[in-house]
Amino acid sequence: MQAQVTSRLPLANSESTDIQRSEEGAPFLAPIERPSGLLLKIVFFLVRRQFGKVMTPLTVFAARMPAAFGSFYGKVGQLDKKLRLPARTAAVIRERVATINTCLFCMDAARYYAMKQFGDTARFDALAEYGTSTLFTEAERAALDYVTELTKDKRVTAETFACLKRHYSEREICDIVWLVASEHIYNLTNIGLNIGSDGLCTLDARGAGAPKAVAGSA
Repeated sequence: MQAQVTSRLPLANSESTDIQRSEEGAPFLAPIERPSGLLLKIVFFLVRRQFGKVMTPLTVFAARMPAAFGSFYGKVGQLDKKLRLPARTAAVIRERVATINTCLFCMDAARYYAMKQFGDTARFDALAEYGTSTLFTEAERAALDYVTELTKDKRVTAETFACLKRHYSEREICDIVWLVASEHIYNLTNIGLNIGSDGLCTLDARGAGAPKAVAGSA
């Protein structure tokens, strides 16, 4: 939901990851297609030009909030660029959190972003088996154990943390905590308003093209 543009607006292009919002029903609040603020009008125009549509988090949530809120969501993505964790590790952490929380918009968007940045979604497809899959390092397994426990239980055991600490520096651990906490902002905003997938994978498969950076995008 970035400012809400764009790197949280992303997804992959295989049938297995084509998550459709229609399965969840309409958002609880009606989309606002014509926002009143100048900034949002510009954002809507740019997003529509890139994707052929305006993403639902923009029309349902951002259109009802002061511009500062949209700017905040955009800055969340920008801050990810300052992390010391490898981008591939950060991506699977966000996807793991979104999957546990069942935020279909974020799951779809993260897949699209992975396809654009990394060229495939193989690691996303293997996330359910991260404990045994050769696509993940021992360090990433420790991180995903920590992320899973924190997201599901809202607490972490000393043993899980000790395992994490064997692989990551204190700064990197804080990076992981940031990813989990900030992903919840996206997830719960969408879930709370019944915002499902916008089918970005489908748009991409039809030739929508790679999204360009827009103000507030990650």
